[in-house]
Amino acid sequence: MGESRQPGKTALATATSEAMVVDTLGGRMRVRWDGQAQATPHGQLVFFAEFLATAGVFDRWVEDCPLSYSSPNGSAKADVLGTLMLGILAGGKRYAHLARVHGDAVASRALGLSGLVSEDSVRRALTAIDAGAAERWMRQALMNSVRDALLRPWVLDLDATIKPLYGRQEGAQRGYNPHKPGRPSHVLHSFVVGNLRLVLDAVLAPGKQHTSRHGLAALERLLDELGERSPALVRGDCGYGNEDVITLCEQRHLPYLLRLRQTANVKRLIERLFGREDWTRATALTQGWQAIEDELQLSGWRRARRVVVLRRRLRGEVALERKSADGQLLLTLSGEEVQDEARLWEYTVLVTNATYDLDAIGQLYRDRCDCENSFDELKNQWGWSGFTTQDLHRSQIMARAVGLIYNWWSWYVRAANPQARREALTSRPLLLAAVGRAAHSGGQTTLYLTPMHADVGLIKSMIANVRAAIQHVRAAAEQLTQLDRWREMLRYICARIVPPNTLPIPPPAPAPPRRLTVTCGLQGQRMPVRQIATPTP
Repeated sequence: MGESRQPGKTALATATSEAMVVDTLGGRMRVRWDGQAQATPHGQLVFFAEFLATAGVFDRWVEDCPLSYSSPNGSAKADVLGTLMLGILAGGKRYAHLARVHGDAVASRALGLSGLVSEDSVRRALTAIDAGAAERWMRQALMNSVRDALLRPWVLDLDATIKPLYGRQEGAQRGYNPHKPGRPSHVLHSFVVGNLRLVLDAVLAPGKQHTSRHGLAALERLLDELGERSPALVRGDCGYGNEDVITLCEQRHLPYLLRLRQTANVKRLIERLFGREDWTRATALTQGWQAIEDELQLSGWRRARRVVVLRRRLRGEVALERKSADGQLLLTLSGEEVQDEARLWEYTVLVTNATYDLDAIGQLYRDRCDCENSFDELKNQWGWSGFTTQDLHRSQIMARAVGLIYNWWSWYVRAANPQARREALTSRPLLLAAVGRAAHSGGQTTLYLTPMHADVGLIKSMIANVRAAIQHVRAAAEQLTQLDRWREMLRYICARIVPPNTLPIPPPAPAPPRRLTVTCGLQGQRMPVRQIATPTP
């Protein structure tokens, strides 16, 4: 007879109620399994749950969800969305990662859920949502999470983020993929609030639809929804420096700052301008960059437009790599022939209709590096690189859901620490991770928290800042019963962000000098008339 395939009972399985003796490196310990106690590794979630409850955004998101089941045995909407939110907050990037939080009864109670559901239940729930209704629901939720904070001048950053795929999903195409050439991918056309790093929308498209033409409809729709809260500047890299995006901004009278591709006409412009003497000075304030402006009309443009060329000399240790005629690799190091025979420059060409001076134009585009940090955080620390299914519909819902929860957590962290923004890599250990043990007595629940972070004092001060924001909103809601609590919460947080998220006001165009005629006389003698230029007040 063959051996049984069923695993036999081990001493660990039979002695669950008895203490085990474990000899560790630090000495002998007694271990006992306790399946009845309620504990969570995310004990500080209760403060985030209080933040969401005070603002009312989670309840509104659940109420507006178009999910409905024909069977009475279907999971509740709150349980599905609460499980999804908890899994994303805990760092999950795949549906299978939701199993990490499935048994967290403490977190489930803090979020007001009847229970956490499995990852399969989440997948099936997203499938049951109509595609058109899901798009309207998620776009409205994303806009509501940010719109009330856009009262000051702000920058709209545009970018196309590549999401590599490793299966045969819908829309998996071999398009532009600089990090993994040849790998099928999806493209996320992303619209982000600069400096605040908040997601306004994220449109998922097949891998070949990475150009600005495929994101133009979403950009136009976003600007329509913003209305009077339109951005003070639209900023994008070379993928958006095209006639269609420029024309859209000009038709809406929006300032834009877009990078141009290094086409033949652009290179000829650079060659012509490099020999001019009116470049701005390279200073520490401009980080060594020089600037010059001119007009350029490319072949696909309707008219000539203002372009700004930035350049910076490369100094220090530089390696120049090239190949000989027979294919052999040749390497020239700085100090051999590079310093004596040539100067190395890096350069960028921008097209803009903004009225800022040259130094301000260069700094405004360099500030776009902060936007790249938000894309890196969303892909590597949140779930933009995962939560992929065979159909494009659920992947689109998850892309926006990750952006929405990312926005909520960003506001929560800024309430805790207004002076600086913290990425999830540092904010989760500070404001989420703590061993929490629930004890029930006398009809009350007490949660005992044990932070595992070294800086417990900083954690307590940040939680105190969050609770001060919550108390402010609660006090205002008692006086004004019709108060929009989320709008008041954002107003409170934005007032404490240092420095304020504002753009410099462009200087007015200088007026021509006035000519003043003065007749001078000395001891009765008449002097010739002089023309004196006086500045305009």
